Amino acid sequence: MRLPFLPLAALALCLAAGTAAAQKTQLLVYTALETDQLKAYQEGFNKVHPEVEIKWVRDSTGVITAKLLAEKGNPQADAIMGVAASSLALLDKNGMLHPYAPLNLDAIMSQYRDKKNPPAWFGMDVWGATVCFNTVEAQKRNIPKPETWKDLTKPIYKGMIVMPNPASSGTGYFDVTAWLTLFGDDNGKGGGWKYMDALHENIMQYTHSGSKPCVMAGNGEAVIGISFEYRANTIKAKGGPIDLIFPKEGLGWDLEAFAIHKGTKKLEAAQKLANWAASKDAMMLYGKNFAITAQPGVAAPLANVPKDYEQRLVKMDFNWAAENRERILDEWNKRYNAKSEPKK
Repeated sequence: MRLPFLPLAALALCLAAGTAAAQKTQLLVYTALETDQLKAYQEGFNKVHPEVEIKWVRDSTGVITAKLLAEKGNPQADAIMGVAASSLALLDKNGMLHPYAPLNLDAIMSQYRDKKNPPAWFGMDVWGATVCFNTVEAQKRNIPKPETWKDLTKPIYKGMIVMPNPASSGTGYFDVTAWLTLFGDDNGKGGGWKYMDALHENIMQYTHSGSKPCVMAGNGEAVIGISFEYRANTIKAKGGPIDLIFPKEGLGWDLEAFAIHKGTKKLEAAQKLANWAASKDAMMLYGKNFAITAQPGVAAPLANVPKDYEQRLVKMDFNWAAENRERILDEWNKRYNAKSEPKK
């Protein structure tokens, strides 16, 4: 079969395009970022580095963390982006991260990055607890608006609350660790566990996504969804019939964070992504979604999030959260997993 005639200039362009595509470095990046954030971040990075193509592997925080740990002997990921700092601290403890000091590291607040030099990971933005309260459903049922975590244990909310499973959701895990921090742990005997016992009586379902409880509250499947501020703010901004509640005792939180996977064969490309992820341009993109970025003074105020949001965050110890993860999740599963939604 004869090939169609191509002018030399056109042929040269085709060959150049093919060569450029062939020269692109593919970077496998594991992430727990929301799907509606990935496109903007990828486009922002590719404006600076069009020669690197990101291939995302996305799931909820707990699933991504478990996948990375399972692959420890045969790692697949080149980099990890938008996964909880408590998870990255656990991976670091297992010797799975490649320390790297990105450009602009000094602009990132010390409490939002690994303390080692060079750091094993650094933060991108804070995501924290928010309760989504469906005002329409509550009015129908004459349900009062809760103001505190303790309010959620009142019998009037029985069967009306949805929250994330901490084994699969980073949001769920920071809720649990925050309650243990606020009310006491004592290896399964403290006030935090007594609080969760009481809350469990009112739980309709534990979901495998941190976003889903607020989505369910927004569409009336639940009256109350324990979620996080990004999803709550977007649902409210789109006209969802919810109020955002920031319980007075304090808010659990974690960092969406970045790390390079130890042993990557694409180290130069992974460092390019790290440099971009720590840059002010990237922080400005994070600030469109979150009230607090790891570099201060970048995020614009979110309409439905209080100005003192950062002051409401509980004191979190990422190393403690990493070291105690297995024990906490084992105890949680024994007590409460029977109300978890089926896994797909």
